[in-house]
Amino acid sequence: MFDSLPDNVTVFAQWSWEQIAPYFVELEQRPLQADTIHQWLLDWSALSRLIFERFSRLSVAKTVDTMDEAVETAFNTYMDTVFMPAQAAEQKLRLKLLQSGLEPEGMGEPLRKMQAEVAIFRPENLPLQAEERKLASEYDKIVGAQTVEWDGEERTLIQLQPYFHSPNRETREQIWRLASARQLADREAINALWQKLLANRLQQTANAGFGDDYRAFHWQALKRFDYTPEENKRFLAAIAEVAVPAANRIYAQKQQELGVERLRPWDVDHDYYGLFFPPLTPFTDVADLDAKAATMFQRVDPQLGGYFATMRAEGLLDLPNRKGKAPGGYCTAFPVVKRPFIFMNAVGSARDVTTMLHEAGHAFHVFEASNLPYMPQMRTNMEFNEVASMAMELLAAPYLAASDGGFYSEVEAARHRIDHLQRMILFWPYMAVVDSFQHWVYENPAAASDPARCDAQWGALWQQYIPGVDWSGFDAEMMTGWHRKQHIHRSPLYYIEYGMAQLGAVQVWANALQDQAGAVARYRRALALGGTVTLPELYETAGAKFAFDVPTLQTAVNLMERTIAELMAVAA
Repeated sequence: MFDSLPDNVTVFAQWSWEQIAPYFVELEQRPLQADTIHQWLLDWSALSRLIFERFSRLSVAKTVDTMDEAVETAFNTYMDTVFMPAQAAEQKLRLKLLQSGLEPEGMGEPLRKMQAEVAIFRPENLPLQAEERKLASEYDKIVGAQTVEWDGEERTLIQLQPYFHSPNRETREQIWRLASARQLADREAINALWQKLLANRLQQTANAGFGDDYRAFHWQALKRFDYTPEENKRFLAAIAEVAVPAANRIYAQKQQELGVERLRPWDVDHDYYGLFFPPLTPFTDVADLDAKAATMFQRVDPQLGGYFATMRAEGLLDLPNRKGKAPGGYCTAFPVVKRPFIFMNAVGSARDVTTMLHEAGHAFHVFEASNLPYMPQMRTNMEFNEVASMAMELLAAPYLAASDGGFYSEVEAARHRIDHLQRMILFWPYMAVVDSFQHWVYENPAAASDPARCDAQWGALWQQYIPGVDWSGFDAEMMTGWHRKQHIHRSPLYYIEYGMAQLGAVQVWANALQDQAGAVARYRRALALGGTVTLPELYETAGAKFAFDVPTLQTAVNLMERTIAELMAVAA
């Protein structure tokens, strides 16, 4: 009957669950043996790709325009009537496969992930998961609607970013205060939403038999087989020992260049030379962003350049910021057509260039892994997904100058790279705040249900990991920083991946400094493995070590600080 399954999602989008369900029934009833399992997995994958691509396209549509009520209704209807019933049906197929005892080539790691999914699956959690997604959409709506009046125009908070690079300290402070006041105006709304989210997650945890230990429950849901919460915390300790002092050196340098007694929140969001020269303005038209990025990717690797050219030709980029658009940036996959999609909020800043490189790395991962035959093989853990993106930021950096097809003069390119490397160092302590906060939340769920106690815990962690910036007089703004980290609300316990992956990415970059072509080849081989091997094996294939220790982090920070010093000689 699979001959009648649509081969495109446009047709499939019109199907009801009553039309889809018989395909799951047929798969459940079909005999599963060594000589039939390959076709069975291909058919299951074809069905799963359609279901996921419909979900992905609806997700894109509602983030592209959070004000479109018709799209919101379509998404919620799909979640309730198709996506969630499909998850229950998929569970039966996972059980069937696991009970068969068969292990096709390249399915060892996917089967381990399926075993974890089967162990925690509960039908009563499906409506809770649908509700959790809806609550996350409410968060997007709240944040996406935040605008202020500035310079006679209504602007999103993202559109204020270029003004944070102003050499005029009073302007920076005024902008910072304006944006912060607007964010605080939604304090009660986000607090109320948070309490609903936490209660939802704890109910899922209890249903799955984990008591109130959401971390243990979600650790398994995230398929974190290769490290424990204790090892995770060891990495946070390494950050405190290595990255916090390095970050403090950067903050001290900024304080000295400003000539101020105290470094304030509005003093840190500019590049090293931003106070003495005009802010970096890599593009004024978003068309330039993807055109010049295309040239850079071609320089990194012709095949990667070809992938990006395909995305441009097929309209798989939504880059400019506008009112009503969800915050942030992401790359998602359309698995039926074997294509990625990049979503951004570009406003013409240097950071937009970095985001473009980052999301393109995810897109290249989709292209490379799309040749794997079975849908379960494409599900790679985020600890490596972010290596794909962060490594691309570094691999493409040598081509930022206009002479290489990029955005800048040689001096400006050096400025961009200095700022990027400094931000990477500063990121590790910030990431440690976010991750430590989430450990505290799910170790202390009763306390975390009180937003005031969340504020206090965030504030304590902020002072521990980011002591180089003085927030005195702005306690409310500082303590509600957890409101502004969307991962806490939309993707629980998902942030340590960035810190681990950044360490892997620096190792890939270190290899490229010795052998660019060889490092890129290893990087691409690792991307092509998808989720067929363990995290340590993925890192090893890419030429890196999956590590939590002080020596590995210290080696990375030393390279970054040396490179910053060399680039400063160019930018001076």
